Amino acid sequence: MTVYARRGIPTIVNAAGTLTRLSGGIMRPDVAAAMAEASAWCVDMVELQAHASDAIADATGAEAGYVASGAAAGLLIGTAACMTGLDAAAMARLPDTKGLRNEVIVARGQRNGYDHAVRAAGARLVEVGLPDRASGAGVRDTEPWEIAAAITDATAAVLYVATSNSRPPLRDVAAVAHAAGVPVIVDAAAELPPQANLRRFIAEGADLVVYSGGKAIGGPQASGILCGRRDLIMAAALQHLDMDVLSDFWEPPARLIDRSALTGLPRQGIGRTCKAGKEEIIGLLTALDLFIAEGDATRHARWLSDAQVMRDGLTGRHAFAMVLTGGENVEAVPKVVLRFASADHARALVAALLRHAPAIHVDAGEHEAGVIVLNPICLRPGDATVVVDAIVAALGHTA
Repeated sequence: MTVYARRGIPTIVNAAGTLTRLSGGIMRPDVAAAMAEASAWCVDMVELQAHASDAIADATGAEAGYVASGAAAGLLIGTAACMTGLDAAAMARLPDTKGLRNEVIVARGQRNGYDHAVRAAGARLVEVGLPDRASGAGVRDTEPWEIAAAITDATAAVLYVATSNSRPPLRDVAAVAHAAGVPVIVDAAAELPPQANLRRFIAEGADLVVYSGGKAIGGPQASGILCGRRDLIMAAALQHLDMDVLSDFWEPPARLIDRSALTGLPRQGIGRTCKAGKEEIIGLLTALDLFIAEGDATRHARWLSDAQVMRDGLTGRHAFAMVLTGGENVEAVPKVVLRFASADHARALVAALLRHAPAIHVDAGEHEAGVIVLNPICLRPGDATVVVDAIVAALGHTA
């Protein structure tokens, strides 16, 4: 009996993907064991974060790194770092940003609900450009000159939301931002795989990058990576760590926090709401090691096996057209896409799967177009067969 069953909490079959509302992914036993071992000891958290900084820098090519409670937490403390620098008085005022550089420029087509984390730090988002290609009104999107024209003395950073089709290219955004002395924050929360994206955004000019720790990396759900410029990571750390310290005795590792660069120690910062425990930090670092060691090809083969079980088990069903996407691209997540004749048919299947015991969640984001997607990342052994059987039973019942 699972810990959830003992508490009367139903578990689910997750064929939707690493969604936070569905508790993210499933950690490997090695990660869970490392977290349990970490929980049995006490450490100085600044020493642990300094070690994490080294490991993340090695993995990403950044100058430094940090672990917070998720990608959104990384956005919050990264934005705070860009607004305050190492000014302890400015840190103490957040989210009151009067008198600070407090504007963050973002392409209008890259706005999303997660940029609330940027605004939570006290920043004001300045939208630029028109996403004509996304709205179907034309072929253009935000262009670098529009970002350059929006930069003023109040600009703290440019926010760039990375996807496979983000425009303008990050290199062009970084060029115009850096010409004005403005840092670029990249939200790459879900941009793994491919594994190369761990290093890509820093290489293309990002000053800070955030990744989720609980998605493809396979770490704790309440963990995330912030990596980038050493001075900005130091400012973020000072606003995240427990700063209830005696100044005379506090000697943080200089590779994370250089005390000689500080005129005073800040008090508890806005990032204290985003803390990560020793268990999350060790779990994330363990998962990151495993993610890198496994590689894209082996990881893809593991996911593809379940995707093929679902495809083969559903072949010949006349209720929908079916295709396996990403099957030959080791840098992609293989998925089974079901296309129904109408939204009503797709909606009926989603509802039937949610009534199944255990409930089965699928990617229903395009159900209005009659499309249902089966994502294998979070499936446990045997779950692919459960999904097939439930879909066959639901369609038979419907028929």
